Amino acid sequence: MSDVDQKPASQNVEKPIQNGLVSVNGYRRVVCAEMCCYCFDTLIHYIHQIPLPRAPRFTTKEYPLFVTWKTGADKKLRGCIGTFIAMSVNKGLSEYAIQSSQKDSRFKPIGKEDVSKLECGVSLLTNFEQASSYLDWEIGVHGIQIEFPLKGVMKTATYLPEVSREQGWSKVQTINSLLRKGGYKEHVTEEFRNSINLVRYQSEKSVVTYEEYCRYRRKHRSS
Repeated sequence: MSDVDQKPASQNVEKPIQNGLVSVNGYRRVVCAEMCCYCFDTLIHYIHQIPLPRAPRFTTKEYPLFVTWKTGADKKLRGCIGTFIAMSVNKGLSEYAIQSSQKDSRFKPIGKEDVSKLECGVSLLTNFEQASSYLDWEIGVHGIQIEFPLKGVMKTATYLPEVSREQGWSKVQTINSLLRKGGYKEHVTEEFRNSINLVRYQSEKSVVTYEEYCRYRRKHRSS
């Protein structure tokens, strides 16, 4: 899973306001670059087995969330894991920064030699709605979670809001890919697509590169 599309962190103008919120071009949102920096902190201190430098200062409210790692100039996916269960943001990020970097079965664990090439994305999920059909969502606006039967077991799979746009997929292509991701190997028919249960959602996302993280840490070294 990787991973609503936001501009790269270096292009967003984030201004701290009150209660851990930030303003981006006048819009109040909860997600902030510090959350991505905290994920970098967590990963680096996990790899080197040393304590975290300090507790985070952002909101402690509860959200479903995902942490996404990409690498290199082409921003190749390196790990993405999260939860649809709302949990406190600081606890969720500390857990899923490690899960997504070390436990994503599609990739080998991220090591110290990989860190300097990384980009971290944090997505806080909001506005969950039951869709009326598998086409009842908008590309680049909604993430989707599908549920479907497979050999007597209900399977689920999700794509975050930016995935279909980044891949250049249509809605049908996105659904077909998501079914494959969930383990469905048969020919995908229109009848089967109509049988799936789909929940759509939106997200607030912040993205920080390793270079931006280093600048942030130098600025807040005494914090």
